[in-house]
Amino acid sequence: MRHRDYVAEREARDPAFRAAREAYRPQFEFRAALIEARLRAGLTQADLASRVGTKQPAIARLENGTANPSFSMLQRLADALSVSFEIKPAAIVEVHELGVTNSG
Repeated sequence: MRHRDYVAEREARDPAFRAAREAYRPQFEFRAALIEARLRAGLTQADLASRVGTKQPAIARLENGTANPSFSMLQRLADALSVSFEIKPAAIVEVHELGVTNSG
């Protein structure tokens, strides 16, 4: 059984599991958005750490969820990656590249 199939099946039969996944969704979405923005910028964790004034293990902790960013760190990450992070109701996290407009 594939992992996503297991998770879907478990969510369907276990309300507590589903609730726990929903509770952690904002953190997961932020980590995924951070990793995607870093990769899109062509940066390693060490490169990003240098740009925001920290060390690579600190970026690794942000990406793997063992640490949460402070507001000032969010600002430095956004500046270094030329993005903005948007947290919306329902725990949706979006990343927007700066200077890019949506015209569609």
